[in-house]
Amino acid sequence: MDFLVGTFYTSKLFTLRFTPAKDAKKCKLEIKSTSEAIGGHSWLSLSSDKKHLYTTVWASPPAVASYRIEDDHTLIPLNSAPVRAMSGYVCCSETTLYSAGGPTGEVFSIKKDGSIGSLLQNLEFRDQGNENDGARNGVAHGDFGGLRHGSHSIDLSPDGKVIYIADIGHNCVWSYSVTGNEGKLENRKKWIASRGNDGPRHTWPHPNGRILYSVEEHSCYVDALSISETGDLNLISGARIIPDDKDEKKYWADEVRLSRPVPGSPRYLYASTRGLEKETKGYVAVFALDENGRLKGEALDIFETATSGGIANAVEPAPMVDGQEGVEYLAMTDSQEGFVFVLAFDGNKIVEVARRQLVGEDGKTLAAATAVWL
Repeated sequence: MDFLVGTFYTSKLFTLRFTPAKDAKKCKLEIKSTSEAIGGHSWLSLSSDKKHLYTTVWASPPAVASYRIEDDHTLIPLNSAPVRAMSGYVCCSETTLYSAGGPTGEVFSIKKDGSIGSLLQNLEFRDQGNENDGARNGVAHGDFGGLRHGSHSIDLSPDGKVIYIADIGHNCVWSYSVTGNEGKLENRKKWIASRGNDGPRHTWPHPNGRILYSVEEHSCYVDALSISETGDLNLISGARIIPDDKDEKKYWADEVRLSRPVPGSPRYLYASTRGLEKETKGYVAVFALDENGRLKGEALDIFETATSGGIANAVEPAPMVDGQEGVEYLAMTDSQEGFVFVLAFDGNKIVEVARRQLVGEDGKTLAAATAVWL
């Protein structure tokens, strides 16, 4: 089972191979190959056919980039396109690439060869003329071009008709209608988060298209939101993703993802958080879902990660493994020590089953960012 990992600051993309085993001690994780990259890639997004990869580019000036994925799972750069502010996240349809980061976002066409085409639309998330709209001062780990107090994610609904954007600074989730063949966006709506200190960071839709999950960076909650026929969002329930005795002010929540729906609906929701300081370890929480995608109470397990996670601790569930239907695997990235982990969940407990450290040619560890499974 191969997956790709980018780093925040290094012009390398890694292809890793995970070999699962019923005996967890026999699971293996190795670096299969390394590909030259256009820049540091904090976020990765695969095309639906998994033949192309789209990425953010942490560089000056900031950009987004495209790659062709070869049969051996190495990557060939195609091109890049500039964006106005550092992108935190990209997603794609068959025809369109979407980017969001801090105060702004972009919509690009995708050419037939998979490369990035023309700029179709600019998105604005600040009130015009107010450079401080949504801004916060003194945030830990730096500003990242407005990502710490602006838009931070962008995802398509399962039917490709709606875009959802989590905005930390405005404490909200924006939604847009996707229009026409080009995929431009219109009819913006705003859902204000449930708590004043939430700070929505990432969202993720349920395959049924009726529920959206939102992970709240500051309050360390994950919320399940209903989606009405008119596209309005409403809170169904929320749950804390760190232990009850921990102070959310010492953490920043990171990721929310669903288990693979094979067969039927996803059984579990995974949410991760990072420690704000190096000595504060992060967590991965797992929740049971009913057949409609609602949370079934509090976390089944909250797993303490090996490090704080740095600015990563992003989790990505793997495809199901034949013969191991009772176990789910997740890739998890760590920027603090450059580790890539594979975790396993058996319905009761999350455990680490494999790890590999990313190291540069100079022997220094590389800040692992996010992973996508091929």
